[in-house]
Amino acid sequence: MQIQNIETPTDKEEQYLLLIKQIESIIVDEIPDSGNIGNILGLMKSELNLFWVGLYIRNGQKLGLGAFQGLPACTIIQWGKGVCGTAASSGETVIVDDVSQFPGYIACHAETASEIVIPGFINGQVSFVLDVDSASTFAFDNTDKMYLEQISQILSRFIK
Repeated sequence: MQIQNIETPTDKEEQYLLLIKQIESIIVDEIPDSGNIGNILGLMKSELNLFWVGLYIRNGQKLGLGAFQGLPACTIIQWGKGVCGTAASSGETVIVDDVSQFPGYIACHAETASEIVIPGFINGQVSFVLDVDSASTFAFDNTDKMYLEQISQILSRFIK
């Protein structure tokens, strides 16, 4: 008899799988897109115990603050600058374990210690970034990357 090695999800994976189910369950077609975005971000902040989570929307070669959950934030970020601008210009998710070590880091809040930024695509173009901040260093890993990229795809349905 051969024993099959079945991978079981980690606690973090279980948390994300539940979160994605919760997100899908709170989406309501009959409300404005901003309501769905606000609910998704609010659920993320609460369920993932985040310091700050929000969207920056592309406007030419700049990113403008969109919907968010948390303290007031930076309003304009130049393309290619800071973590958000770097993720937007590269089209790749950026994980920063310790923001104090990121060259050109744009500090919107002194409490942010680590960050992950996921570019969001519409019609093959980066049109927004999902910015996720933690008050702890080394808060994000490849599991976060994988599931937050899925959440970014869900959010792209509501970005015009």
